[in-house]
Amino acid sequence: MEASARKAIIRIECWHAFLLLGMLAGLSGTNFIDPMSLIAGGLFMGLNFFLLSFGIAWVLSPLASNGRIKFGIGLLVLKIVLFLAFLMAIFFRFNLDGISFALGFSALIVAIVCESVRRSLSVGT
Repeated sequence: MEASARKAIIRIECWHAFLLLGMLAGLSGTNFIDPMSLIAGGLFMGLNFFLLSFGIAWVLSPLASNGRIKFGIGLLVLKIVLFLAFLMAIFFRFNLDGISFALGFSALIVAIVCESVRRSLSVGT
């Protein structure tokens, strides 16, 4: 993976953590969110994004052979199945608030937008 792509992924993960901590600090005094569900949604999405981005980079690397690509695609499919099973287990075994989980889940999308805006502003100058 390129160093710039790796740095962008790390920056997105940092934005994500910053947004989660900001939501925890800002909304913790209210009854609107459940902090554990918010953190669970954020961790779920952050880990999923991290594994997906590095998995795709590994599969699409210039040195990837045909066997490595097939193996990588198999691992990505396995990751998706495992994460869906993990998501089902979280909601059926633990008492999580769906809105708080979705808020933590959605923080990654906002983090990607923040990093994209930051990057476009820095490229323009």
